[in-house]
Amino acid sequence: MFEHLGRLISRHPKLIITVWLVIAVGGFTVSTVGLGGTSLFDLLSTGEPRVAGTESDQAQKLLAADEQGASLTLAAQGIAPDAKGLDVLLQKARTDLAGIDGVDSVIDPLALPGGIASPLAAPLLAKDGQGFLVVVYLKTGLSPTVESAGLAKVESRLDTLRDDISGLKPGATGIVGGTSLIVSAITGQIERDLRTGEAIALPIALVVMVLVFGGFLAASMPMLGALASIASGLGLLYGFAHVIDLDSSVVNVITLLGLGLSIDYGLLIVSRYREELHRLLTSDEGRSVRRRRGDGAVVQALIATIKTAGRTVTFSALTVAIAVAGLTVFRPSILRAFGVAGVSIVLIALLTALTLVPAALVLGGRRLARPGLAAHLPGLRKVLAQTADVRSEEGAFSRLAGGVQRHPWWVIVGTLGLLTALASPLLGLQFRNSGIQLLPAADTQREFFTLLADEYPASSRPTVWVIGETTLDSAAAWVLSLSSVPGVASVDPPSTSGPYVVVGVRAATRDAGGNVAQDVVTGLRAMHPPFRTWVAGQAANQIDFVASVRSRAPAALAIVVLATFVLLFLMTGSVVVPLEALVLNSLSLAASLGVLVWVFQDGHFQRLLGYTSTGGIETYVVALVLAFGFGLAMDYEVFLLSRIKEFHDSGKPNNEAVRLGLQRSGRIITSAAAIMVVVFGGFIFGKLLVIKEVGFALAVVVVVDATIVRLLLVPATMTVLGRANWWAPRRFKALHERFSITH
Repeated sequence: MFEHLGRLISRHPKLIITVWLVIAVGGFTVSTVGLGGTSLFDLLSTGEPRVAGTESDQAQKLLAADEQGASLTLAAQGIAPDAKGLDVLLQKARTDLAGIDGVDSVIDPLALPGGIASPLAAPLLAKDGQGFLVVVYLKTGLSPTVESAGLAKVESRLDTLRDDISGLKPGATGIVGGTSLIVSAITGQIERDLRTGEAIALPIALVVMVLVFGGFLAASMPMLGALASIASGLGLLYGFAHVIDLDSSVVNVITLLGLGLSIDYGLLIVSRYREELHRLLTSDEGRSVRRRRGDGAVVQALIATIKTAGRTVTFSALTVAIAVAGLTVFRPSILRAFGVAGVSIVLIALLTALTLVPAALVLGGRRLARPGLAAHLPGLRKVLAQTADVRSEEGAFSRLAGGVQRHPWWVIVGTLGLLTALASPLLGLQFRNSGIQLLPAADTQREFFTLLADEYPASSRPTVWVIGETTLDSAAAWVLSLSSVPGVASVDPPSTSGPYVVVGVRAATRDAGGNVAQDVVTGLRAMHPPFRTWVAGQAANQIDFVASVRSRAPAALAIVVLATFVLLFLMTGSVVVPLEALVLNSLSLAASLGVLVWVFQDGHFQRLLGYTSTGGIETYVVALVLAFGFGLAMDYEVFLLSRIKEFHDSGKPNNEAVRLGLQRSGRIITSAAAIMVVVFGGFIFGKLLVIKEVGFALAVVVVVDATIVRLLLVPATMTVLGRANWWAPRRFKALHERFSITH
């Protein structure tokens, strides 16, 4: 199959490139411009990730059924509500706002009977006496088009009112906030972070590849595949957004993965092609090939590349896809969306590596075997002599392997100790399902909600909501008992919603997802009144989300481990090597998550990385890092094992096969890892917390795995195990002979 693919590409390289150009341009255009003016970013959703059917989800739906229509609020600051001339401004604004299509009501303290002296005005007045709220509600049941247009007009009029207030009293300010603006802020930040990450990652990645290949032509090949993958992937996500709920963070994370894998796979394909081309152009074996009509050396090099590196890339992509597919087992829709979209983007990266990049190599021809222009630039010649790919069986990596093999037990003990130390913060892991906290502290909408919590506590949302299926009279004693739950600061007066009683409970904390709030939820759920109750809120949703993930984790883990074991067995014919890979990758992931907790949960490097710790790690970030990180770790494992297996199958003893395999693959692994770190690191410079966490965690996974694990721990363990590395029961050997996937 791979040989046939290689011949097909060598015959039609221009056609393949043209097809990919059409796909990439079409995907990018559709995602950014959209069909009918609706772009990908217009279709994204946001908010706290929930699990359908859980108690907190049911409670949230009951609350939503009783909520008023969409609303926007102006929080005026630095002006007393009885300031001279303010009543005239508010009266005019009231009239204008009420005239907007879709507006249901306009509320401000001066509009109430009795004005600011009315008890009803208290929630609308700032605690310091220098501020007030103007709240505009839209009607329920509006069409999305009418609601969106109404909110836009309301926001514009509130902005004008804010400016008028500033003119009335110099120094007075105001913030317009609301759910629709939060959604807009998050999706807008996602789009800006995507551009920031790509603007940082792509140029640096190109420089790294120039150093790897010694020229711009070879370096441009993986970049071509990456750009095509990004554009095509965005178009694919646009299609997914019409079928499933696509959270705003999915776009950046999936683009991040596709970009990194495309460069990774392209790097391996180009490197192997240059190796094969150099062999054919310099060896006696290639003499007859060079004499054929046409450019036989290029065709043969490409076929050999697809048969070897192409097969390795396919194996690697399958392991990553399996790991990511494990996310579809979980109940939360956000994880399933990541799983489906993730598998798709991995396959796109695989297709560009197996078709587009080889087609470009055919057009590049023999020029890729010669040093590029960069090798002739002053000052770069010596650098490239050390970094550009070489074909010698002896070098820095073989010497490193030799040193490891002389003292394997010391290396094993030392690396295991280091990985354990890095993983230790994981013992204190706290999960979070954040909402507004994902935005940077300086964001206007986050400032708005902070202002509400500080100056308008009565208007801010309670920490926890409790809903009882009963009447107000029969719930009286139960409502009074809620204040006895440990951690409860106060209980709002109950209200009715059809057959339900709704009570807002305020915990003795400002952290709606922290331990105190979670203890309050646990305490409220432990109460057993003689009627059905539901508990909602960030902490309740968080508890249910974590419980759901934990319940499905064993099944997801079993599927990923079993499928990965089978793939690696079919590749190596050993049952020991797959087990070793699974254990070492688990250690690598634990160490990486430990570093993530130490930095983002414990708050180290907040100023340097530009974030504010929420006191925990986003729940779905942990799931993503485990899935994507496992796939990436297996990525490098396949790169290394494929070359070691080649040398072992050619008759080399175990230790020599390990040493030569590391020499041939070590440069590719470290180069690919460096590029991956650049790609992931580019997204750390974004401002959305979840993107920072994912980018940072995956960068750490790559660093830990490509250095400590792949260059030290794997050679050491394979040296200690010796011939046992390649052991398998007789029945397994028979299966491998029948179904093996080898070069």
